[in-house]
Amino acid sequence: MAVQWSQVQRRVSNCFLATPIPILSAEACLPPLSVLLPHKRRRAALWLVCSPPQINPAFARLCRSFPSLLKFRAPDFHRSLCTRLDINVMPLNWKTPRPSPPTRSHLPVDAMAHLTLPLLGSLSFAPLINSSLLPDLPPRPPDNFMKAAYSSLKAKARLLMVEAWRLEHPPPPYYSVCLSLAPHPFMGLGKFIGGRIYQMRAQKSYLAAHPSWPSPDASPLCSLCGEEQETFSHTILRCPAKAAARSRHLQGLTPVGPDGPLWSSVSRLSSLAAYIKATATNYAPDRFPSVPLTPASMVFPSPPPSTLPPVRGPPLLFPASPRLGFLLPWTLGCFPSVMRSCLASIVLVLPFVNRVLVPLRVLDALGDGGVVFPLLLVFG
Repeated sequence: MAVQWSQVQRRVSNCFLATPIPILSAEACLPPLSVLLPHKRRRAALWLVCSPPQINPAFARLCRSFPSLLKFRAPDFHRSLCTRLDINVMPLNWKTPRPSPPTRSHLPVDAMAHLTLPLLGSLSFAPLINSSLLPDLPPRPPDNFMKAAYSSLKAKARLLMVEAWRLEHPPPPYYSVCLSLAPHPFMGLGKFIGGRIYQMRAQKSYLAAHPSWPSPDASPLCSLCGEEQETFSHTILRCPAKAAARSRHLQGLTPVGPDGPLWSSVSRLSSLAAYIKATATNYAPDRFPSVPLTPASMVFPSPPPSTLPPVRGPPLLFPASPRLGFLLPWTLGCFPSVMRSCLASIVLVLPFVNRVLVPLRVLDALGDGGVVFPLLLVFG
């Protein structure tokens, strides 16, 4: 389950496989299962002890010493069956923790109530929820007071989960983002752009200072300016090669630290997304080997200069052999030996075929290439 859960976190955040699991869970806002499951059990136990027995009959099986506004309990037939058991297997009180090794244990309902002990330690009684649906209950505090107390207990349970998350699964020292259960606002920017931001925040990205794979010979300096290491803050705020796009999209942008106002402002995050698209920041190097200096040059790229001499005379039926030279190694490696020799001879004889067939002007007259294939067989 832990492996499947880490895959879910990676799909949410679009982070690399090299990203540490604590950072992955922090960026995806999904706690580890070892922390999340006890929190869910504690929330279920809190709902159990705060529900009237008319709504949740399991409340009537609670221990009589449990602090509640309602004293009603079901007949204790099952508990009376445990009174004559040996002392080392007697059920524990709901306040007593289970010993280790577990020579004694709670009853199931007392085990659920024991989970709420960290939440109810400072209260004289547990609040009742949905008590307004039962008008025949004895006098009790106002309903809004009960709802506020129940909400504070749920918030306390979340704080306990986050604290256990921080202690049991601490992130690396270089990661300073606070743990949170609320989704990040930049999740609405789309999976691709959000993934660029996730990777740069996790410091496992395509930036030179954030290697996602072991590359001891790679330089951490920025490939565009070469002045300092290509970190998240450098490529967004200080790289001189991207000054034109920065002045267009990121005017007045504050630092990109985890406590900055950038991460709570939707308009600033939209400007950051436009800047990342315009400059191809944190894009894969094989997609954009050299980032253009202006957005216009990226949208309308100029064709690369040709190193071949200009072709003069009539147009060729087939391209000359230097233009198909890159196909020869691939062709020779993918076909059997008999076909290799045939295809290699065809590629090498193409210049001669061009000189013979083009002056004849037979292709325009026939249209279906009926003369081309016999000639290919003769000259090949």
